[in-house]
This record gives sequence, C-alpha cells and structure tokens, in this order.
Amino acid sequence: MSLIKTAEEIKQLREDGKVLASVLKYVKEMVKPGITPAELNSKAEELIYAAGGKPSFKGYGQPIPFPAGLCVSVNEEIVHGIPGDRVLKEGDIVSLDIGMDRRGLFTDMATTVAVGGVPKHTKELMKVTHKCLELGIKECKVGNTLGDIGYAIQTYAEKNGFGVVRDLVGHGVGHAVHEAPSVPNFGRKGMGEKLQEGMVLALEPMITVGSYDIDYCDDDWTIKTRDNSLSCHYEHTVAITKDGPIIITEL
Repeated sequence: MSLIKTAEEIKQLREDGKVLASVLKYVKEMVKPGITPAELNSKAEELIYAAGGKPSFKGYGQPIPFPAGLCVSVNEEIVHGIPGDRVLKEGDIVSLDIGMDRRGLFTDMATTVAVGGVPKHTKELMKVTHKCLELGIKECKVGNTLGDIGYAIQTYAEKNGFGVVRDLVGHGVGHAVHEAPSVPNFGRKGMGEKLQEGMVLALEPMITVGSYDIDYCDDDWTIKTRDNSLSCHYEHTVAITKDGPIIITEL
C-alpha cells in the first residue's frame, strides 16, 4: 500500500524538490564533449551537501551499495550508470538521475541531455520520452489508477515507434528512496491501485529506440538495452492532491 504524505510533508517536499531541481539544472549545464561522469557526480554531491541534504543514492542497495550520488547512464545504458572516467563525446546522450534526502524526506528526478549535436532520430526519442512523462503526470489525479498512468505513457511511446521498458518501473517516494507502489510505464486504463490524495510518486518513463529487453552490466548496477539501442529517461516526483498533480521537482 502507498504511504500517504501529510500536507506539511508535501509542503516540505516541494521546497526540497526545488533544491534538487536547481542542482540537476546546474549539472545538466555542465554536460559537453570532454567532460566525464565522475566530474558531474562530484559537482552534484557538492551542491547537495551545500544545500543541507545528502545524496540518497550514495550507499544505497545491497550487497554492493551504489558508490555515487548521481546515476550517469550513457546511450544504450538505461539507468543506474556508475559515474566513472569515461569521456563524453559529441553525439552521446546521457541520463542524469539524482536523489536527495533533506530533513528526512526524499525527492528523486532525472533528465536526459544531448552531448553536443545529435541525430534527428535521437532528438525525436528525447522529445517523445519527455512527452510521455508529461502525459503520465496528467493522469495523476485522485480516483485515477496506476494503469491510467502506464497506459498514457505506453500508448504515446509505441504510437511513435519506440519501446517501453517493462522490467524497470517508477515508484512511491518521500519517506524512503523507494516505496510502494510500483509505477509501471505500461498498463491498461482503470487497472491497478487507485490514486489517493497524499500519494507521492516518482514517474520515470524509460523509452528505447529498439527492444525493451534489458541486461545488467558487470558492475552489478548499470542496466542497458539488450540490443544496444539508445535509451532515454526522464523523471519527476509528483504529489497527488485534490486539486490535481503537483510536480515536486519542478523549478
């Protein structure tokens, strides 16, 4: 069952979400050919600590804790890329996924950034994935279902010829990095848990150029497309309120 947040907790989450969004905006603007994921992570962690928060991904997970505050996933990597010394080059796309624990509450968001110029089809993948997130958020209304969110994302992605990752999903967030419920990016209208006032969800469509099948890399964290096709990822933390969805991680 979903963990319901109070009005006071949602107010704090909105404040924290703006902080996290400003951190990600700064790091996003650093992306250019020649920079490394490790440099992006170093700045992200620095900014989170300076804002009175802690990087919630760092040290998360068992048996091998994630070693950084920022997930940096390049090209065919979908999520959970460990930031290292790989040099980003012109034409790459990179997913930046970041979470923060501040005053005991958790926010989570992601964006995908082009490194220099990218081909038209890559731009289309990014545009469609971002639109999938917008459409999913529009379904975040009291009385709707998780299936309504997944259906909106899936139908738009597939209508535009892209794949929707099945094995990775969004999730509840707020009291922990990951909470119930799971929020799939595919589904049927009217199916699944009903959305209630006070739910806080991390919506994160993961869309591919090719197959939606995935593989885990040797580092035990990075997840990539099995067919090595490009993948794109956007994410917002969203609160369900009686007046409609509130994007917590929006500047």
